[in-house]
Amino acid sequence: QVQLAESGGGSVQAGGSLRLSCAASGFTSPSYYMAWFRQAPGLERERVAAIYSLHGPPRYADSVKGRFTLSLDNDKNTVYLQMSSLKPEDSAMYYCAADQGPFLLGTAAPASAYDYWGQGTQVTVSS
Repeated sequence: QVQLAESGGGSVQAGGSLRLSCAASGFTSPSYYMAWFRQAPGLERERVAAIYSLHGPPRYADSVKGRFTLSLDNDKNTVYLQMSSLKPEDSAMYYCAADQGPFLLGTAAPASAYDYWGQGTQVTVSS
């Protein structure tokens, strides 16, 4: 059973930065996907960034490209989402997700493909 422990989040003014962390445990192999999704009230869950453990660059939503950076520490099975130049529209509940796949769509896999989820952490950006 994979378990995810999220940390980070909080409130910040527009233009500020925050870092989210998600530590995973319970993987049965070094092959896995980890991602951050977000969901604002009344909106669908949106994939923010995703990464595959063995190869390939992270995938980002167009709305965060150039502002967010996803990195993976394979030794710790931990992903970090560095969020910079934050905007009020980035405000949402952010969820870490993980799965060992395989995913036909790779890092483009939708939320429904992920079996394991964190409890969520709130990010609020004020103007």
